[in-house]
Amino acid sequence: MAFFDITHADPGGRARTGVLHLPHGDVETPVFMPVGTNATVKAVSKDDLEEIGFQIILANTYHLFLRPGPDLIQEAGGLHGFSGWKRNFLTDSGGFQVFSLAPLRKITMEGVTFSSHIDGARKYFTPENVVDIQSQYNSDIQMQLDVCTGWGVERKEAERALTITTSWAERAKKEWLKKQDEGYKGILFPIVQGNFFEDLRRESAEFVGGLDTPGLAIGGLSVGEPADKFAEFLQYTVQYLPTEKPKYVMGIGTPEYILEAIADGIDMFDCVLPTRNARNGSYFTHDGMLSIKQERFTHDFSPIDGECQCKVCRNYSRAYLRHLFKDQEILSSMLASYHNLYFLHALIKDARTAIRENRFASFRAEFMRRFTAGEIR
Repeated sequence: MAFFDITHADPGGRARTGVLHLPHGDVETPVFMPVGTNATVKAVSKDDLEEIGFQIILANTYHLFLRPGPDLIQEAGGLHGFSGWKRNFLTDSGGFQVFSLAPLRKITMEGVTFSSHIDGARKYFTPENVVDIQSQYNSDIQMQLDVCTGWGVERKEAERALTITTSWAERAKKEWLKKQDEGYKGILFPIVQGNFFEDLRRESAEFVGGLDTPGLAIGGLSVGEPADKFAEFLQYTVQYLPTEKPKYVMGIGTPEYILEAIADGIDMFDCVLPTRNARNGSYFTHDGMLSIKQERFTHDFSPIDGECQCKVCRNYSRAYLRHLFKDQEILSSMLASYHNLYFLHALIKDARTAIRENRFASFRAEFMRRFTAGEIR
């Protein structure tokens, strides 16, 4: 059986539906993956994730490496045994977290030395030990260690980051193949970098596309650039990647970015934004974002979104949800996070249906027309 099957391609563009065949079950694509940094999606139980219908979630290699550590997770039976989530895990490499620790890390061709944000202890990542760590987690999909650069960096820095990332991808693949020989079933994704320089992007995309791994990721986007630059460089990058492989863009979690990515043939995406927004009282609706903290909802006994079928919209009013938020009740974060994840999951299910019916472009246009029509509420 192939790792990835494309089940329908939009004749008018790059959007497509597919199925990832992973060790802990099939995953329909396009797919949004909730972020469970510490092997838990904040304020949402694994049972709620299953109830919504998620088939894969993301966990963070860096944070789990620091606490509780890969040896303990392996002892518990990997992330699945440790957390009780029996479906799939994708783990990132920790590269982005190391990138965000700029004053506390040193990157060389060999690897990266960094200070733990918890206790300041010095730690060391190499492409090889990051593969080993994720294998201990028993990740269904693992990412190579890469060097991420932000919006606005000079070309020299982008070139150096790409040189290191390319070398690390080759080393990660070699180590992953060793783990495969030892019985590890998970998949490795190398990562396209190149910042916002077209020739570097093309160089990286062509290299990664030819690396002969089951899938790949497009990195270095959603790092502070304007939305039009995100779209421009995503579209530019995709044209140099093999059509038959699944593609993953990291760190996007709003309808406009997700629908742009789907239109460009992206199959997988993740972001902390839906649950982070939820903890701040911000809800997705078909008519834009709704901020529940506003006083005008004090006597509003209607649901968050009258068209949403989630249990939050079926059972709770805006007035009650505002009360929970204002009184800082834990239930506020739980219900808002459930709703936001349900909303995105439903949006992507609808997008898959539209692709299969060859009407994705009109579906996207109508959804975005309504979502952006009014003032953020």
